Amino acid sequence: MLKKSSLALWGAALFIAWNGLLLLFLWSRPPSPASSSSGEGDRLTAEVIRLAQDAETELERQKDLLRQIHRYSGLWGRRRGLRLTPAPPPPPPSPPPPRPTDPAGAVLPVLVMACDRSTVRRCLDKLLRYRPSAQRFPVIVSQDCGHAETARVIASYGDAVAHIRQPDLSDIPVPAEHRKFQGYYKIARHYRWALGQVFRTFRYRAAIVVEDDLEVAPDFFEYFQAAFPLLLADRSLWCVSAWNDNGKEQMVDVGQAELLYRTDFFPGLGWLLLAELWDELEPKWPRAFWDDWMRQPEQRRDRSCVRPEVSRTMTFGRKGVSHGQFFDQYLKFIKLNDRFVPFTQLDLSYLKKEEYERSFLPKVYAAPEVRVEELQGNRRRELGAVRLQYSGRDSFKAFAKALGLMDDLKSGVPRAGYRGIVSFVYRGRRVYLAPPSDWTGYDPSWS
Repeated sequence: MLKKSSLALWGAALFIAWNGLLLLFLWSRPPSPASSSSGEGDRLTAEVIRLAQDAETELERQKDLLRQIHRYSGLWGRRRGLRLTPAPPPPPPSPPPPRPTDPAGAVLPVLVMACDRSTVRRCLDKLLRYRPSAQRFPVIVSQDCGHAETARVIASYGDAVAHIRQPDLSDIPVPAEHRKFQGYYKIARHYRWALGQVFRTFRYRAAIVVEDDLEVAPDFFEYFQAAFPLLLADRSLWCVSAWNDNGKEQMVDVGQAELLYRTDFFPGLGWLLLAELWDELEPKWPRAFWDDWMRQPEQRRDRSCVRPEVSRTMTFGRKGVSHGQFFDQYLKFIKLNDRFVPFTQLDLSYLKKEEYERSFLPKVYAAPEVRVEELQGNRRRELGAVRLQYSGRDSFKAFAKALGLMDDLKSGVPRAGYRGIVSFVYRGRRVYLAPPSDWTGYDPSWS
């Protein structure tokens, strides 16, 4: 753009200078005695004046062209959430995205993974309703499956969302024993393609991933905006999730909606990741079951996620490749936060690893130990927060089932657990289901 404007200005300047010199030359010539020469000089003068007028007209046209270029550049800059600065030279093409330091100015796209559920409208309606800024939180809907009705629903939002389509809709060759899991293979392929678009094509610094069957809370964007700098600063974290796996209404303290935890379990279901993590995961991305793959020690590498006391997403999608697994027993009872918490005004430094372990672990192991029968019988209420200790896989699963927690383990990690500790509310009081204080790590054989 700058090259075009410079060439136009230099061309106009040279054209005017040439004509000015020609006029000066003609006007400075001595008059000719011959009338024919005088008439010829008048004609030349008239011709030069006409050319000068044409040059002035051309200059005005060039100026108008420059004004148009400047106006369209401003519109493009605003569309991309950038400020137009005419003084500095343009950056080199396709630069790596800058590392944001101000959470208020960070651009965090929301990647909505869609397939054949036209109920994606419910997800998009809430995202657009609660979104504080289209520039800071662009919504990108990535659709697999080629489902026409779902595509029409997405298209009905016009420029409010960007609609991209996964181009490879073919079946995937799978082992004979995995034929019934074809859907999981296609989901993994879709995730790889969509995340590649966000980080490779659009070159965003981070992204929030949601599925098309999730509804978000009023402070969904506020939560991620506040947690983003924490994810940048603490390399022992690898994601921020909106989901509490044990977030049923009777098992959370809705009066502490601002409370956040570290967890060793990858929750998914509305999660924020950095481009650097995609650089790490993309080369080895699995062919299927990507979420359980994320929970393996080789991927987690002793890193944690942030998760809330009260979920900032809830799922309304019983239909799916999992055929409603866990939905009727757990997922449909998850409490969606309905109170806006100004997270960006809160100090979240307590979630950094060293500080968190200095405060959280002593609090857990200072809590009085009780038996599961005492909890179920609602006895010893005077103790306040209490601890229920398990010693192995079987006792963990027995206690979890007895108290209504999700009892499955992935690579030995309990859902919502941190260092083996699961924090929840039971009959109105805080309970920590915890291993002994000399816990040394997860045992993948527990899965």
